[in-house]
Amino acid sequence: QVQLVESGGGLVQAGGSLRLSCAASGRTFSSYAMGWFRQAPGKEREFVSAISSSGGITYYADSVKGRFTISRDNAKNTVYLQMNSLKPEDTAVYYCAAATSRYSNRYRAAGYDYWGQGTQVTVSS
Repeated sequence: QVQLVESGGGLVQAGGSLRLSCAASGRTFSSYAMGWFRQAPGKEREFVSAISSSGGITYYADSVKGRFTISRDNAKNTVYLQMNSLKPEDTAVYYCAAATSRYSNRYRAAGYDYWGQGTQVTVSS
């Protein structure tokens, strides 16, 4: 069982930055791929970014490419999402997720086995 706890959300003006953190419990964090998803009111949960277990491969949605950076520190059991040049359309609840399979689709929510409770990000115009 893996528990994920996100933090770092908040209210920021357009053009600003936030860094989200996701702390994981358990001793097998370094074997999991990790992902970030977001869900805005009235919309489906959508993929934002993912990172391989070693951190050597990263994935981004086109909407955040060049603005967001995912990283991880396996010694601290933590994955990060650095969000720069934020836009009002980035407003959503952001969730981190862990994938136990090496072969699951990193872009789809169904490919992840464990989820955090989410953290709210609000970008004002």
